[in-house]
Amino acid sequence: MIEEKNLTPVGKFQKTHALKGELNALLDIEPDYFSEGYPLIVNMEGAYVPFYAESVRGKGATTSLIKIQGIDSQEEAKSLVNEIIYADKMELKEYLGEEGEGLLLEDDLEGFDVVDETFGRIGKLKRVDATTENVLFIIETPEREEIFIPAADDFIAGVDEEKQIVVTTLPEELINLKQKEK
Repeated sequence: MIEEKNLTPVGKFQKTHALKGELNALLDIEPDYFSEGYPLIVNMEGAYVPFYAESVRGKGATTSLIKIQGIDSQEEAKSLVNEIIYADKMELKEYLGEEGEGLLLEDDLEGFDVVDETFGRIGKLKRVDATTENVLFIIETPEREEIFIPAADDFIAGVDEEKQIVVTTLPEELINLKQKEK
């Protein structure tokens, strides 16, 4: 049985492509990962199911066309549209080899303090939400409120694993958004 704690989000199926069951996928990793036999893992009604790529080909800088074994029609492929693609953390690190040693994945940051270079401590990273098109950090403030910030390279200045701190460079509008709601 595949457990969520062993997985990390690596992409999302966006739409079907053509009539033979290919899917257009936005990937955060090299598409070769799936060409080499590692599974694309998808949450299907609460169970994580491994699928294997029959073929993978690039379509732009971050988009790939993936044909999954056993899915041979557009109708069958539709069940995967908008689904998050996961990879097994250990297999991903194995695939990356030396490059993957010390690899820190987004959900490994849960529990870290979030400190902005300008605004100071924002709160603790409660969880990572990969269910939206843009991955979000959900932060619990000292006042026990939740704020959402995009887990984008533009906003992450660095990570100190030893001290368990994520350093951000957030725009003032994003910090003040919660205050404007009141």
